[in-house]
Amino acid sequence: MAHIHEKIDFTVAIFVVHGRKLLLVHHRNLDRWLPLGGHIELDEDPEAAALREAKEESGLDVELLGNRPPTTEKGSRALIAPRFLDIHRINDTHEHVGMLYWARPRNGQLKLAAAEHHDIRWCSTTDLDTLQPPMSGAVKWYCRKALEEIDG
Repeated sequence: MAHIHEKIDFTVAIFVVHGRKLLLVHHRNLDRWLPLGGHIELDEDPEAAALREAKEESGLDVELLGNRPPTTEKGSRALIAPRFLDIHRINDTHEHVGMLYWARPRNGQLKLAAAEHHDIRWCSTTDLDTLQPPMSGAVKWYCRKALEEIDG
């Protein structure tokens, strides 16, 4: 999706954990290992964006983990809260506000989105230190936290 603003966008990152491993992609344009994720489109909420991005980038349907307050009523819908929020610089003039979700796979078959990624793989906590190119410290911290909290 095109950027919704020249200075800032809102994004989701989905840390999918299964069997003490985390699903990561080697992003083609950024040349980085990252969780699944992408931009929140104008016609969707963060939860819908996370589910869509997970499916598009991995072929998997996922279950977002977290709390949904019992406040849905006419005219409003409670959303699952992201586990963390961050803001990260993309270039000198553009930033992303990231909503980071923990998730588990529900069904589907893992497949590489070759137009977007060089590789997709399940990684253990020890694999995080050997990925090439190296993963950023912030992303590695979130990966370890997801593994600890979900399958720890």
